[in-house]
Amino acid sequence: MNDSGDPHPLASAEEIHAYLVERLNLALRGPEMFGGEIALQILMNHLLMAEREPDPIGRLRSTWQERGAWTSLGVTGAFRELVPKPKYNCGMASVYAEFAQARGWLRPDRTLASDAYRAMVDQVRDWVGEDRTWADVTDRFGPPSVLFGGSNPLYSKSLGYLADDPALPMVVFHLWNGTEPGPGDGWPPAHEQPLLLAVRHGHGPFPGTFTFTPHGHRLRPPTLEQAWLA
Repeated sequence: MNDSGDPHPLASAEEIHAYLVERLNLALRGPEMFGGEIALQILMNHLLMAEREPDPIGRLRSTWQERGAWTSLGVTGAFRELVPKPKYNCGMASVYAEFAQARGWLRPDRTLASDAYRAMVDQVRDWVGEDRTWADVTDRFGPPSVLFGGSNPLYSKSLGYLADDPALPMVVFHLWNGTEPGPGDGWPPAHEQPLLLAVRHGHGPFPGTFTFTPHGHRLRPPTLEQAWLA
């Protein structure tokens, strides 16, 4: 009981804000466990309300839509023409993490020194010209700053790499595990560990920020027009 006689004193604004940041970081790393894209939007809206920000989520959606990173199905929908899993939550979470990074909410497990980050950016688009696996990525570039989707190799995931300078864009490796042929993650998956589909980097039009591996090109879902012609 506090001095006012209230047996249940409320948490301070700072405690609430810290709690929401912690929950957001957990939800970004395990989006399916927390409820997917809607859960991330709710957590971010609560944080923005605590910071007295006027509707930045609405402006963010407009920016994403202009870039092709937002559809009627949200960011999740933007991945549907890019990866074989219809609901690629780990990829979706990586896009929200970029906004969290810009707001100062993201808590990476590590960051890359400027020279290591620049070396990655300079070589990664050529490096993904060959098929790669999860182990290939971490052997070459080390553990990620943020692992989206968990550590179980039987499931798809995304690996995000951040520089010490928070103004520099994240480099994201999108990996998939499932059954072939056909969309989605069937069970059991066809591979012992996820295959690298693409690396994503930059702030331009969303599809143009992807560089696909040969596996990624082969597994990329057909567009609506291609499906209609087939």
